[in-house]
Amino acid sequence: MGVDADGGARGASGAGVNLLALRSHNAALVLDLLRAAGADGISRLELAEGTGLTPQAVSKITARLRGDGLAAEAGRRASTGGKPRTVLRLVPGAGHAVGVHLDRDELRAVLVDLTGRVVGESSSALDLGAGADAVVAGVGRAVGEVVGGRVGVGDRESVGSLLGVGVALPGPLDHSRGVLHRVTGFPEWDGFPLRDALAERLGVPVVVDKDTNAAALRLAVGGTARSFAYLHLGTGLGAGLVIGGVVHRGARTGAGEFGHQVIQLDGPRCSCGNRGCIEVLCLAAVGRGDVGEAARVLGVGAANLVSLLDIDVVLLGGRTVSGAPEVFLRGVGAAVCGAGTDVRVASGGVWGVAEGAAQLLLAPVFGRGV
Repeated sequence: MGVDADGGARGASGAGVNLLALRSHNAALVLDLLRAAGADGISRLELAEGTGLTPQAVSKITARLRGDGLAAEAGRRASTGGKPRTVLRLVPGAGHAVGVHLDRDELRAVLVDLTGRVVGESSSALDLGAGADAVVAGVGRAVGEVVGGRVGVGDRESVGSLLGVGVALPGPLDHSRGVLHRVTGFPEWDGFPLRDALAERLGVPVVVDKDTNAAALRLAVGGTARSFAYLHLGTGLGAGLVIGGVVHRGARTGAGEFGHQVIQLDGPRCSCGNRGCIEVLCLAAVGRGDVGEAARVLGVGAANLVSLLDIDVVLLGGRTVSGAPEVFLRGVGAAVCGAGTDVRVASGGVWGVAEGAAQLLLAPVFGRGV
């Protein structure tokens, strides 16, 4: 592996190898501007102005990107003086990432290109309590299904454009090591090295994170807001926190266990062992068909979070929210209305977590912190 003059690493061959190596700061800046420019493209001079790099550095970086198939000419643009400027664009299909959402009873997988556009998807039933072998095998099948013949998995010659696989599932877990802790409701997963097990099976890099963090990352990359809380109510309840454009995971990557704040000391016992957690109260209300009560309880927790972090945007997501969005908007909005906080339903629907899982691989390529 060599190093270019601009500080970017050079892979031996293939766009996929170089994509993983192109995480140098300068190359990431250029790639991010190319992505933002879309099909219209952007000139080298504009790239230099937008990144603060010298024209010479931009020329070296873009030459390498073109050589790797990541950038291409998008025509010429009239100049205010001198000859017309050549504009460049990102080649979306030059790289892909797979995102997998492991819910307690369902698996969703997507294949996305470099722009984050979904080009393949798959969903199937899943029992997270079926054991590690069954779950790992299920992920393997899902990845194979969404990838199909477009890019290779585990084949050194054909894996060129696949960055890897991002996997998102309920926490708590250790994001940095890819090791699960006592997943709420499934204590048997405690200590399982999911990242390494999947990487060995698939033959590509794997990143593991909580479902709420993955969904929040997708929203942050999409420019939703610089700071916000994403509340996810599906088969469980959790939060993804974005502070200053970066997902906040905490010192031990355990931040966002929003569902296990106690709001009723003598309430029903939660699967985490405590009583009166927001999660058990919300899910009980949903179970008996009282969605309005679930929204009210969620609003109590959201108000606590808003008061604690002084955030001005709360986004709601998850399959339960998707089933009655207006009810949850009213319930949560009423609880936090005095704080001047904007409450709205997150984009992405039931596929938002899987798409966010893919961003665990994509975002670093474009210099976006994960």
